[in-house]
Amino acid sequence: MDVHQQSVNAIIRSDPSGKSSKTKKQKQDSQSQPSLYLANAVFFVLFFSVAYFLLQRWREKIRTSTPLHVLTISEMVAVVSLIASFIYLMAFFGIAFILNPISILEEEDDEAVIEKYSGSCLAGVSPKLPPLPPKILAEKVAPAPVLLSMEDEEVVGAVVSGSIPSYSLESKLGDCKRAAAIRNQAVERVTGRSLEGLPMEGFDYDSILGQCCEMPIGFVQIPVGVAGPLLLDENEYTVPMATTEGCLVASTNRGCKAIYVSGGASAVVLRDGMTRAPVVRFNSAKRASQLKFFLEDPQSFDSLSHTFNKSSRFARLQSIKANMAGKNLYIRFTCSTGDAMGMNMVSKGVQNVLDFLQNDFPDMEVIGISGNFCSDKKAAAVNWIEGRGKSVVCEAVIKEEVVKKVLKTSVESLVELNMLKNLTGSAMAGALGGFNAHASNIVSAIYLATGQDPAQDVESSHCMTMMEAVNDGKDLHVSVTMPCIEVGTVGGGTQLASQSACLNLLGVKGASKETPGANSRKLATIVAGSVLAGELSLMSAIAAGQLVKSHMKYNRSSKDVTKVAS
Repeated sequence: MDVHQQSVNAIIRSDPSGKSSKTKKQKQDSQSQPSLYLANAVFFVLFFSVAYFLLQRWREKIRTSTPLHVLTISEMVAVVSLIASFIYLMAFFGIAFILNPISILEEEDDEAVIEKYSGSCLAGVSPKLPPLPPKILAEKVAPAPVLLSMEDEEVVGAVVSGSIPSYSLESKLGDCKRAAAIRNQAVERVTGRSLEGLPMEGFDYDSILGQCCEMPIGFVQIPVGVAGPLLLDENEYTVPMATTEGCLVASTNRGCKAIYVSGGASAVVLRDGMTRAPVVRFNSAKRASQLKFFLEDPQSFDSLSHTFNKSSRFARLQSIKANMAGKNLYIRFTCSTGDAMGMNMVSKGVQNVLDFLQNDFPDMEVIGISGNFCSDKKAAAVNWIEGRGKSVVCEAVIKEEVVKKVLKTSVESLVELNMLKNLTGSAMAGALGGFNAHASNIVSAIYLATGQDPAQDVESSHCMTMMEAVNDGKDLHVSVTMPCIEVGTVGGGTQLASQSACLNLLGVKGASKETPGANSRKLATIVAGSVLAGELSLMSAIAAGQLVKSHMKYNRSSKDVTKVAS
């Protein structure tokens, strides 16, 4: 008799019926089940009852500003009960879950095991789980194996036909650059338009995945020039500006020179807080007013700020302002956001507060996380008055000889032009925050160069330019007041290689290790200082009648660059 048959016979002799051990185990289980069910029920009820009790107590402590670590006798008993019940439930159900596959194998009929493995090479060997099917295993190891084996031309055809969604190319191919190139060709075929001139090479497409841009087909080249040095608060900055407008960098550079030789400019950050304003609705205006009074009550601020600040280690709630429109309530939250511009950060904090308020105001209907009272990417009086992001004032005194020799005009002409153009003219036009010559030019150029959100140029370029004769009318005092400069040095486009290099040029790359928020505030002052330089130069060009001549010389293409240089 061979070894295989001996093993089978040994198993049969050990239990002739083949079922005695199984019957014995089932009998034991049936005797212990009632007490086990009772114990489980007791610990279940204990765990959830104690957890509810502690949550209610901690919520009350937050409202009354009582330290959470100060416990009464009942609370200490509750904590011990919670821990004990948690350990029991985890020990029982955790072990049962882990051992569940083993118990299933043990309960398998012995006769079935003998019949299954007798006459095979696996007799006497413990059964093992079957391996994963090759198809599933391949999908786990590499994405879309069939697609990876296809030539680019085949993939382009599949995208054009619609069998492969264009948005899924990165995940299916596992190669962001190849996905962008294939999408580029697919767009050309579908539209029938050439994309020649839109470059593909020389860009890190992995860096924008899930962060900056979806479904890329290339990148747009914008030249970056530098203006400066800008002497601001006794520090010199070489300011990068990404623009396609001729004269802009040259004009700003001239303004920087005028500031430099006059002793420099100084800037102060008045406020630093990003805003988000959800809109909620109630059944009546009276009920909405109750929430308004609660939110603006100083005694409520501690519990609300504690809830808000849990969203981030940098987010710190500063203020809450609520305005009503009928039975609708617009709640404007303002918070500091470190070195990030902070829109995502403040939105997370607002969501936390809304969830918290739902406990006391269950009839509150959240219509939208943003109700346009923030107000983001729109010209709004609330930003102009209350500020958003960084509120900065920058000033300088330009000496009389500098006004004449560098700016080619006079102090009197600049003061008069500023009053009639930037102040009176803007008022005639009904401008909102547009009491300046061209602040948006400088803001957008620096934003593009440093990876800021260019759409926020709308409110970030709100600016009032003031000019006044000082020192017996000989010198010029010039200032720009910008209440909502929205910038960050971390997150978003600031992490891209080119934009990161420009931030590094200014010495504000990344987050400040010493003081959170210091780098973003410094960048805001640099933006304001650059705007000051741009305002000085453009206003001087207009006052001297040189605007058209300058643009004709520097803002027109010419193949003979030697004439332009001269």
